[in-house]
Amino acid sequence: MSALMHMVVENYNEVLESKKDPLVDTWLFMQSPVPVVAILVSYLYFVLKLGPQLMQKRKPFNITNILVVYNAYQVVFSVWLCTQPFLVDNPFQVIFKTCGTFSPKSSYTVALAKGAWWYFFSKMVELLDTVFFVLRKKQSQVTFLHVYHHTNTMFFSWVYLKFLPGEQGVVIGFLNSAVHVVMYFYYLVAALGPKYQKYLWWKKYLTWIQLTQFCIMLVYLASIILMDCKMPKALTFFFVTHVVIFLYLFTDFYRKAYRQKKLSVTEDNKCIKVD
Repeated sequence: MSALMHMVVENYNEVLESKKDPLVDTWLFMQSPVPVVAILVSYLYFVLKLGPQLMQKRKPFNITNILVVYNAYQVVFSVWLCTQPFLVDNPFQVIFKTCGTFSPKSSYTVALAKGAWWYFFSKMVELLDTVFFVLRKKQSQVTFLHVYHHTNTMFFSWVYLKFLPGEQGVVIGFLNSAVHVVMYFYYLVAALGPKYQKYLWWKKYLTWIQLTQFCIMLVYLASIILMDCKMPKALTFFFVTHVVIFLYLFTDFYRKAYRQKKLSVTEDNKCIKVD
């Protein structure tokens, strides 16, 4: 018990004493949590209550062109985010070999902070995913997983940059952005209309890719703990918790969306054969 308390106190002090670039506080939305919290509260109120009420007696908005442009933008922006870790010298050596011993004032630290802000910005823009569901009267797609995912990733990407930036975020952000390239490409094709539906046979595998992403993240975070890297431990444990929750939620989604559906089809076929 005393060891657990010591670890908690140590991690708390690590957060308080973390060395951040003061320039971060001058960036948009970074000085105070008030704007971020206000955006998230407005988002939740609209997608869960106000939006459905406004759309109840209205026809779904035809926003096909907006969706095509939006998803194309997300693909390009996600590709751009994936390139950011490679803008510093020897990125793999910095992330895996130095194991948290880089200088607080290094060019890598500055690049890390800038990349983290753009990642946070991307999570803010992604809130539009849910808004579009509501405007199209696709309220069934506004699930707990969907809303929790968008709210959580936006808020904690802000917390990460504000209080405890660390190298762990580079690998996590890169993997997530790479998955988003594939995911938004799928949405882009889907937004092009019914005649492109035949190209969307790989929807099930998109969830596989997302689950694989979380597994890779867990392996990476476990290796950090085992090697006793000089990275913020509080951040590592936070990421582990975060990833495990998402792994469970996405696994549950896959099971309900695909496995149960397959079993249902199998049972229907059995009935047909018996008849």
